[in-house]
Amino acid sequence: MNLQPHRTARLSAATRNSERAGARAILLVLVVLALGLGGALFYNHSLHRGTPDELPKLSDATKAVLQSLDAPVELRFYSLLAPPDATLPAFADRVERLLSAYEREAGGKLTFSRQAAMSDATANAAAKDGVKAFNLEKGDACFLGIAVVQANHREALAQLSPDWEPALESDLTRALVRVLSKPPVVIPAETVKNAAAADEAVKTMIPNVAAVSLEDGSRQIRDTSLKEFRDTMTELEGRVKEAEQRIEQTQASGSEAEQQAARKQLQDVQKERAAKLQQIAEQAMARVAAWERLKKIPAPPAAGAGQ
Repeated sequence: MNLQPHRTARLSAATRNSERAGARAILLVLVVLALGLGGALFYNHSLHRGTPDELPKLSDATKAVLQSLDAPVELRFYSLLAPPDATLPAFADRVERLLSAYEREAGGKLTFSRQAAMSDATANAAAKDGVKAFNLEKGDACFLGIAVVQANHREALAQLSPDWEPALESDLTRALVRVLSKPPVVIPAETVKNAAAADEAVKTMIPNVAAVSLEDGSRQIRDTSLKEFRDTMTELEGRVKEAEQRIEQTQASGSEAEQQAARKQLQDVQKERAAKLQQIAEQAMARVAAWERLKKIPAPPAAGAGQ
């Protein structure tokens, strides 16, 4: 009996699974990149922090802030979960990898710890650090947030959500800057150029800056970015499926050259998807930062004021 076709089919299936898993891994890293630390209660979580190649890449603005640290900073990550939503533990693990990237880039000036063991003591510590309890209506209080601490200064990302994951790096870096209470960090020239473009994009999106609150404007920008993110995912997911179907068809025909061409087509679509999602994530971060800058600019006096 010739078992070679069965063996080939098994290998082909394994190849497809590997390609799909690789695509999902790329997307998780990009989402974390996106599109807004400690006492005895904490432990230094060394498991599953990932190798340098597995950690998300940070923006130039975040790197500039981390490399400018002149005093130790601590990130306290509270991941006290007992929710019905099965997506939260996976999201918490991605947050941990992001914090690992911050720790690595800071070169010893920043540390983080993750508290995942629920107890009265850890719940009280989370609340004291400004992390918000949720899931109360279901009986068990949960906490998922980050406290940024330097000396007596503290900022909190009170409740993290997968829905706002593309803005997490931006939110965390801005919280870090607020805690530092120091002069502005020198940002690379390319980042300054991108910031100017983001200012213009926000002014087009929200023409009457003075009439819109900081919170409402931030929400509008993030909603727009999330729509762009989802639309791009929907558009390119169809092309990914077409490429996967082509791989299956070429495997049935048995032509190695056609199989290689089909695999290259899938890789090209995955790269395009990754590049577009990264662009959306970076634009979202830049626009939120631009909106905060614009809101800090004093409004001009009304006509006739002081007369």
